[in-house]
Amino acid sequence: MSQQKPKQASGFDSPSGGRWRLHQKHRSRVAAFFGELVGTAMFVLIACWGCVQTPIFNNTHFQSGLTFGLAILIAIQCYGSVSGAHLNPAITLAAALYGVLHWGMAIAYFVAQVAGAFIGYGLLVAVLPHNAIKGVDNPAGVCVTVLASDISVLQGVFIEFLITCCLVMVACSVWDPRNAKLKDSVPVRFGLTVSCLIITAGLFTGASMNPTRSLGPAVWNDSWEHHWIYWVGPLVAGAVTSLIYRFAFKGDEVIELRSSNAKIRVVEEVVLP
Repeated sequence: MSQQKPKQASGFDSPSGGRWRLHQKHRSRVAAFFGELVGTAMFVLIACWGCVQTPIFNNTHFQSGLTFGLAILIAIQCYGSVSGAHLNPAITLAAALYGVLHWGMAIAYFVAQVAGAFIGYGLLVAVLPHNAIKGVDNPAGVCVTVLASDISVLQGVFIEFLITCCLVMVACSVWDPRNAKLKDSVPVRFGLTVSCLIITAGLFTGASMNPTRSLGPAVWNDSWEHHWIYWVGPLVAGAVTSLIYRFAFKGDEVIELRSSNAKIRVVEEVVLP
């Protein structure tokens, strides 16, 4: 009798039907990548569409800010369970430093977000007339983040840093183990947070808080004035805020006992009552 060769470990399963498919672990990673890509594209498309302002298509700053928040809400509702729906390199950097995302996946998320922003804004360019993308009311291009005339470069960086700190603080609170049971309203929380911050600071810097959200419109409109601000401010805010929350505010994981209503805290393999 011939001996059967042991199956070699690979990234694929071979079901009885003979079809090859990814292991669940790898499948989840691929799904997370495309969740970030499609989610970012969806967010940029809807949010920037809500910023169109022409003599024919009326719009207001309040309406644009509200649309951005609702666009975030939709994207998180759709892809929050797939990838966490970061949709933002500043949030992804914060997640990696906070310890809830592996650095390898963080790089994959970043690539997906850049591609998603490019695709999302490209779809907007494809479906709208040129004068709705770039015209008298939007000389730099619709949704392109620019500084107000009275705002200096230093003030612009600081404003983007501060408002992104607020956004990242919300994300860190969601990741906090003590909030493990309070995730049913995460899309609403982020949507309202983004709307509030854009309504507050949008007239000064555009209130990007998201490098790739600024990158997509900048690429398609070839508009790069002070573009670096929308990378430095949000990314530094993401790093600083996540580290402060992790070491100053993050709580211990709470485990519920099935046999009673009592709870215990786990601290470095030591169980405390």
